[in-house]
Amino acid sequence: MRKAIVVKPVSEEEKREYESIKDMEFSFCSPEELSRQDISDTALIIGDISPEVLKGLVERSLSSEEEKPSEHHSCRILNKPLILASASPRRKELLTKADIPFVVMPADIDESCDIEDPAEAAEEVSCLKAEYVADKLIKEEKRDAFVILSADTIVSIDGKILGKPKDEEEAFEVLKELQGRDHEVYTGVTIAVKQNGRDVRYRQFHEKTRVRIYPVSDEQIRDYISTGEPLDKAGSYAIQGSFAKYIKSIKGDYSNVVGLPVGRVFKELKQFLRK
Repeated sequence: MRKAIVVKPVSEEEKREYESIKDMEFSFCSPEELSRQDISDTALIIGDISPEVLKGLVERSLSSEEEKPSEHHSCRILNKPLILASASPRRKELLTKADIPFVVMPADIDESCDIEDPAEAAEEVSCLKAEYVADKLIKEEKRDAFVILSADTIVSIDGKILGKPKDEEEAFEVLKELQGRDHEVYTGVTIAVKQNGRDVRYRQFHEKTRVRIYPVSDEQIRDYISTGEPLDKAGSYAIQGSFAKYIKSIKGDYSNVVGLPVGRVFKELKQFLRK
């Protein structure tokens, strides 16, 4: 119920017309009396809008809300937003731009993995993140419904996994190996859903994008490393940063290289939440 104050003289007939408007609660006062009114929870202060015009506006607003497709909120359960099991600013930015509501709950885990296949390794680490957050929500917060999204991005060349560099020298060696060649970027994704008192259900998948880098000189690599940008990035570069000028081509999803294949994530969320 939305509250409104009508600030103008009204007849008894007009008053009844205002009060007949659906989902609205009215009070009436003169302009002089408005300063003494409590307006903390008031949605509208009405001056020269007639009851007829206001009724039409309210009805259109309610109709618009009812017609919104349910898939707009398909990543919600019990009206709660998606839980992103990552502190990555890049993943947060991608979800925000895609208009997918979320809250952040990073997974405090050891991300090292012995699996050699990059696609399997990315899925495994993403699953460990989701399991960590799900366990925390159930045991510590006693949640009985949630949707978790976790992801892990891995860069590989010739089947070899290239992790985040330990220092500037390692970043140089990695970029030296990548320049002038193709490499692959894998993002493993896990969706974890709990609802209706059931056990947690998990859905895992990955996306692969092939990236080709122009030949880059040692001096250019050193200049890029001096920005500090490569030091917390898988593969020692950020495609959305200043290294973008060295990218020759991409085959696959660009957002996957940034850290999250948003289109695939949205599709999988809609399908998984219908089950």
